[in-house]
Amino acid sequence: MEGYISLIVFLVILFLATLRQVNQYERGVKFTMGRYTGIANPGWRVVIPVFQMMRKVDMRIRTVDVPAQDAITKDNVSAKINAVIYYRVNDPEKAVIEVAQVDYAVLQLAQTTMRNVVGEVTLDELLSQRGTLSQRIEQLVDVATGGWGVEVTTVELKDINLPDSMVRTIAKQAEAERERRAVIINSEGEVSAAQNLAKAAEILSHSNGALHLRTLNSINDISSDQSNTVVFAIPMEVLNAIKGFGDRCKAESGK
Repeated sequence: MEGYISLIVFLVILFLATLRQVNQYERGVKFTMGRYTGIANPGWRVVIPVFQMMRKVDMRIRTVDVPAQDAITKDNVSAKINAVIYYRVNDPEKAVIEVAQVDYAVLQLAQTTMRNVVGEVTLDELLSQRGTLSQRIEQLVDVATGGWGVEVTTVELKDINLPDSMVRTIAKQAEAERERRAVIINSEGEVSAAQNLAKAAEILSHSNGALHLRTLNSINDISSDQSNTVVFAIPMEVLNAIKGFGDRCKAESGK
């Protein structure tokens, strides 16, 4: 009787030793005597010791911080660039069989691709088209890792660090650009004001008495402050009228 109990206990232990748990977010790649024999879905799966082995693959999205890379732009400017890459395994068979360390391989490929893409653009394009460059890197890495059973979902350029001398140069360039815009705006205002003054002068010159009325209006505005001293300039029309009146009086007295 004790022998049967021992045998049953031994068989139970042996059976439990053959069980492998595959979690919901994992897939198991099974090998039988060294040959690929299938994918194990989530749950408890039997793996016969010695004859079989199973390697689990995490199917969740992975986030990798790509370290800062020294890169040279198309216009020979040195920069340090780092990024974040999001990817996941969509074919566990290829991820195990086709590449030794899929995470390390994706990281190295991302670093190389970043340097190559930066070398194809100028500094201005690098600073102003960060989203476009991120998409470019994502497409290149995704195509290259397709044979590894990996899908790249997103690549985001985080920081672009430039040498201090280049930062100062960019600051001077930005300041010069702001000054140029200020000069343009100021000149446009002066042109607009000159056009309005010319238009007003033309209207006043073609309207009889308009200049006199404008002068009286200005005098009224100035005289509102008692501390002001007003020097009144008599319009030519008034002087001509006085002169004509004087000439007429002389002519009548001569008669």
